[in-house]
Amino acid sequence: MNVLKIEIPGDVQAQQRPKFSRFGNGVSVRDPKESKDYKSFVRLVASQVAPETLITEDIKLTIDVYRKMPKAISNSKKKLQQALNGELRPTTKPDIDNLAKGIKDGLSKVIWRDDSQVTELIARKWYSDNPRAEVTIEWHQK
Repeated sequence: MNVLKIEIPGDVQAQQRPKFSRFGNGVSVRDPKESKDYKSFVRLVASQVAPETLITEDIKLTIDVYRKMPKAISNSKKKLQQALNGELRPTTKPDIDNLAKGIKDGLSKVIWRDDSQVTELIARKWYSDNPRAEVTIEWHQK
C-alpha cells in the first residue's frame, strides 16, 4: 500500500455553485473566483509532493478538515476542551461534501488522473486553532 500525505494550510474553501452565462444560443459555465483560486492553491501545495507520474490505480482518500473555532466555543473553557479533543465537532455550513469537492478537484491531474479513481472517500470536520486540511491518499501499485 502506497500512502501520500498532504497538508493544505489555511481555511478550506467550499466548492461554490458554478456561474452560468448566456451567449447567443449557448451557455458558458465557470467556477466562482473563490473556488477557482482555492483549487489553484491546492494544486500548488500538492505539486510540491506529487509523485513523478500520476496515480492510475483506484484510490482511498481521507480528508480531515480543521475549521476555525467560533468565538462561542473559544470563550468557554469546557467547550474549548471538548472541541480540541474531538468531542465537539462543526455542524454548521459549509457541508463536508462541498469542502471535499474543492480539494478533490485541486488534486486531479496533479496527483491522480481523474476523480473517478477515488473509490473510497472519508471526509471529516474538526475544530482547531490551526485551520487546514490533512489529506491522505492510499493506493496499491500494480
